[in-house]
Amino acid sequence: MVGKRVRTRFAPSPTGYLHVGGLRTALYNYLFAKKMDGVFVIRIEDTDQTRKVEGAQQNLIKTLEWAGIVADESPERGGDYGPYIQSERLDIYAKYCKQLLDDNHAYYCFATHEELEENRQLQIKQGLQPKYNRRWLPEEMGGSIPPSVIKQKLDEGVPYVIRMKVPDYVSVWFEDIIRGPIEFDSATIDDQVLMKSDGFPTYHFASVIDDHLMEFTHIIRGEEWLPSMPKHLLLYEFFGWEPPKVAHLPLLLNPDRSKLSKRQGDVAVEDYVRKGYSSDAIVNFVAMLGWNEGEGSEQEVYSLDQLIDRFSLERVVKAGAVFNVEKLNWLEKQYIKNRPTDQIIKAIKPILLSKLEQKTTLMSRDVITGDEYLAQVIELMRERVGFEHEFVTFSSYFFFEPETYDEEAVAKRWAADTNTLLREFTVILHSLEDFNAENIEARLKEFVAPKGLKAAYLIHPLRILTSGVSFGPSLYHMLEVLGKDTVLRRILNGIDKITFQA
Repeated sequence: MVGKRVRTRFAPSPTGYLHVGGLRTALYNYLFAKKMDGVFVIRIEDTDQTRKVEGAQQNLIKTLEWAGIVADESPERGGDYGPYIQSERLDIYAKYCKQLLDDNHAYYCFATHEELEENRQLQIKQGLQPKYNRRWLPEEMGGSIPPSVIKQKLDEGVPYVIRMKVPDYVSVWFEDIIRGPIEFDSATIDDQVLMKSDGFPTYHFASVIDDHLMEFTHIIRGEEWLPSMPKHLLLYEFFGWEPPKVAHLPLLLNPDRSKLSKRQGDVAVEDYVRKGYSSDAIVNFVAMLGWNEGEGSEQEVYSLDQLIDRFSLERVVKAGAVFNVEKLNWLEKQYIKNRPTDQIIKAIKPILLSKLEQKTTLMSRDVITGDEYLAQVIELMRERVGFEHEFVTFSSYFFFEPETYDEEAVAKRWAADTNTLLREFTVILHSLEDFNAENIEARLKEFVAPKGLKAAYLIHPLRILTSGVSFGPSLYHMLEVLGKDTVLRRILNGIDKITFQA
């Protein structure tokens, strides 16, 4: 393997959504390949046809591309490019399975499901680790089944699987890049199934064959695959192949340190996409789940290019990584604060246009969908929104008339003379030639001072009437952005709907 160009892969099964742990695995493989000027490949492991979900493969690729993770190569299928797909490689697996049969490293097993289950339950009662009992191990491999019986079963078309014979009394050892040296006793390894009765290979068999033929130098995957390593290493030994280097990533954990599961929150990347999280924040967050740049670095916000530049497998930890949504939310806010305004406009304009198709507005559509107006809204709300879509959904009063008014705030902020004072103040606002925040603030203070009142006496009612809510950005700047006509209309319309109750 010395001198070979680094090649890594992400090999998901098309069984549904992309788990955040799967995204991390894909990301680490991608980062490592790019850091080492290598090649990153996607392979769809669909040999378990019973678990295959229609459309899952396309969704996986789409989600990875959304995250900026794109394969460097893919096979050509009549001009249509996509990932490598194991179900298209069955002849290859059959060829190598026959080689193992010929070399007495594998054998036919005709055991029924009922027989296997009975044997499993018996071993459990005896306090043993469930393993296949080698009932169908042939004579030439140390078993009791003569070749004639096996031939008869095959001629009769009896369903079978093909199992690998694990050598007795051997030690299987390897060096994990993250975890160091790991050793397994062959006594703990089952005679795994290589080929199923439907003619499809198992994950273990197909994965080893493809990893060798596709010349992957590094296999980076989750900790849950660690028990599979001795089976894979034995296959490499049977074929006389050099195994790739391997790194097993730490588990993802809930805040209570239990294994991350849907019972305690969302685990699908698609769920976070639907909620409005950006690929920048998701990728940044997932990268930090088990990796850090090292001592002396206090950086927490990384671009994809920065992650590529600084990533190393040596900085991936063994311990489980806690999935902290609060940290993800914090990262999302950091990106919103620093994202160029034109990028945000591009993202939120389709959302606004969709809203405008659903409800009417009294404001000029040309104005409120224009880049200049949207830029003003964005600059006012950057510090207040958690997601890009909230520039529209959380700040709807910049585009639509208030439909309701915060009742609790009205009860707290309205007095017997509030409506009268507001009507008087609209006259002053109407007279303003330059309707900007500075002038509005000055006129309001001049208006309330002779009456012995503070500006807050009208600030809160003005906010409620113009936005419908009791919180938001600077009132004066909000009014400036809304514009004189809209502000006057909303104040006068709102006064007619709100009555003082002592």
